[in-house]
Amino acid sequence: MDDKTIRAATSEAAGDMLRLGGVCVYPTETYFGLGAGVFFPDALARVAAIKGRPSEKPLPLLAADLDQVQGVLSASFAASPGYADFMRLAGMFWPGPLSLVVPTRQELSPLVKDAKGRTSIRITPHPVARALCLAAKSPLAATSANPSGGRPTARPAQLDRDLCARVDAVVLDPPLPAGGPASTVAVPEGGGRLVILRRGAVTDEALAGAGFVVTFSCP
Repeated sequence: MDDKTIRAATSEAAGDMLRLGGVCVYPTETYFGLGAGVFFPDALARVAAIKGRPSEKPLPLLAADLDQVQGVLSASFAASPGYADFMRLAGMFWPGPLSLVVPTRQELSPLVKDAKGRTSIRITPHPVARALCLAAKSPLAATSANPSGGRPTARPAQLDRDLCARVDAVVLDPPLPAGGPASTVAVPEGGGRLVILRRGAVTDEALAGAGFVVTFSCP
């Protein structure tokens, strides 16, 4: 399909919708994302339903800055062994495609947390995604904007028409996503130990070169 078949919204209008609990398709640094503000559980449920994402598979988050990330962290995390490593990784690799799996606030929707109460989150370098997080005044869910099992896309012409028809706003403002590998997903365990759950854009070598002992829990 071509871009004219999608009713595109401005990022300003989409930000207003997100702040009121809407659901949006928007560009990220890698692919188009599908998301909603993290403090709107009904909107997160819509995201999961629109994508057809299993409820046991948590929605990842992206944020505009470290203040937004800190706003969703569990209060006890700062005293845990992994916190110092989390902050060191944040300083070295954010904004960027490294998602860190960390304990988050108990009151957040279970749709964004695993069985251990942890959420995958990163700070995005994409200016439109960052602006939407700021407009929403919260991190956003950031699953790829394709039906579950389908391929993510970096091109507006390849966005799924039916999926786009079910959201409140579709933002096509440039820059377009760059494609390439998805974000690397890792758990900071403390003591310089890092468990990789998904290999991606940040390489094993880069993480090891930053002084971390890298182990794997992924194919």
